[in-house]
Amino acid sequence: MKYRSVRGMNDILPAVISQWQVVEEKIRELMIRYRYHEIRPPLLEYTELFKRGIGEDSDLVGKEMYTFSDKRGRSLTLRPEATASVVRAYLEHNIDTKEPLQKLYYLGPMFRYEKPQKGRSRQFHQYGVEAIGSLDPALDVEVIDIAWALLEELGLSGLSLRLNSIGCRADFKGYRQKLKEYFATRLASICENCRQRYQTNPLRILDCKKEECRLHIQSAPASVDYLCSECSRHFSAVRNYLNQLNLTYVIDPHLVRGLDYYTRTVFELISSHLGAQDSLLGGGRYDDLVELLGGPSTPAVGFAGGMERLILVLKEAKGRVDRMARPDLFIAALGNESRSLVISLAQQLRRQNISLDIDYRSRSLRKQMTYANQINAQHLIVIGPDELASGIGNIKEMDSGRERKISLTVEGIQAAMEK
Repeated sequence: MKYRSVRGMNDILPAVISQWQVVEEKIRELMIRYRYHEIRPPLLEYTELFKRGIGEDSDLVGKEMYTFSDKRGRSLTLRPEATASVVRAYLEHNIDTKEPLQKLYYLGPMFRYEKPQKGRSRQFHQYGVEAIGSLDPALDVEVIDIAWALLEELGLSGLSLRLNSIGCRADFKGYRQKLKEYFATRLASICENCRQRYQTNPLRILDCKKEECRLHIQSAPASVDYLCSECSRHFSAVRNYLNQLNLTYVIDPHLVRGLDYYTRTVFELISSHLGAQDSLLGGGRYDDLVELLGGPSTPAVGFAGGMERLILVLKEAKGRVDRMARPDLFIAALGNESRSLVISLAQQLRRQNISLDIDYRSRSLRKQMTYANQINAQHLIVIGPDELASGIGNIKEMDSGRERKISLTVEGIQAAMEK
């Protein structure tokens, strides 16, 4: 008998493994720069975790999970995605007690029973980040910036960002009703799955890829028209930070994510090299998931991308196919006026291979200084109104206590750190 691998579960052979290693090394190197720590959840979880977190009537839970009973009759599932597992680990091990804002990343296999296609398998591998503990819209943009930097530094061009906000749970009620009213007269001309989604969660219709449904989706009500004032301000801040960092985007008023836990910001980074299946990674906020899984109300944001699809597009585009180093720098902001400069400098310096962190929790200067000591930063810069006005600041060597005046530019900071 000749044995074969299970359909959709493929060997990664020595001839191509070097391509995977290049990508994995770049992911790990980039995460060190942005100060994200690796986490490795198990492959198996209790089924209830995904039913509760993703949504029991979602397509993923209802049709695509590998679920079975163990010898004691407990229902177990091979993880179909990692966010619910990361949040479970966050709660189970009280990770937030060490530092309320947890910036995490993962690499590993996931499992979904769906039709194998180009760049997609039943056992597939994902990389992703989860930033848990802050509602700061600048954190949404940092997550997007990580994703963009990764693809760009691997040599990909032809990238664009689709962006939307689906609001909070309170916004869903009004928007869901408008969608039901809109699709009520179109039920006969949408697919069978979407007729079921109409009954359970009409937002899922917007994620359908079938042509007969896409025709109606194009004219459907837009979620941004039903945002509360707080969600609208958050989305405006996200767009302003993206503009500030020169990360171009297109508002897609019907972009939703296929999992029920998403709230507010949702996004996809797409590539022109994949044809119709053009999304390389996607993510957004999931501010209710921690509470849904039994924890306190805790905002969070993240993304996930498929390794197989990334390797495929790198090949087609001819791209370049736990160590948490001591950070080079911490930049503290004194007052809201200096935040924009701090965020811009952070992005530019990270792109120059400098590992650094900034504050996303609106902490006092004293607490920011304490945090800089906790992470053992090698250098510290404090930017307040005076430094913002003059363009001149001080950089402090944390070990020696020595301070020097510097120009608050990328070149000025780099030069001071090299001395």
